[in-house]
Amino acid sequence: MTHPGGCLCGAVRFTISAEPIGARMCWCRDCQRIASGSATVNVLFPEEAVSITGDLGLFTMIADSGNTVERGFCKVCGSQIYSRTVTPKGLPMRIRAGVLDNPELCPPTTVIWGDSAPSWAPIPAEMPRLPKGPPPV
Repeated sequence: MTHPGGCLCGAVRFTISAEPIGARMCWCRDCQRIASGSATVNVLFPEEAVSITGDLGLFTMIADSGNTVERGFCKVCGSQIYSRTVTPKGLPMRIRAGVLDNPELCPPTTVIWGDSAPSWAPIPAEMPRLPKGPPPV
């Protein structure tokens, strides 16, 4: 089965030819800025299973984890599509749950970078909360 998705304006579309590895909410400060004050909700997939069409903008930086991370977004409407770790290699690609055509595909099961969340963050009490990033895969 494939999992399609795309940005707000439709200029960027993607298909994913694998099942999700998992999903999580990220409260790192970078994600709070990307999400305008909330967490990002990310569904993890093998990078080689993701095929994207359209004109993506790319932004690469060193994240709080120390990893080099690339973020892809639509140049037209600004929708965040993904983030992927450039170094070290081999980590899953993180597709933003909101750009999947079916955002119910894989609900988040863990909060990461929980210590960076503001006191008012709506974090489900029953959801496991890691203080920082997840341990290396």
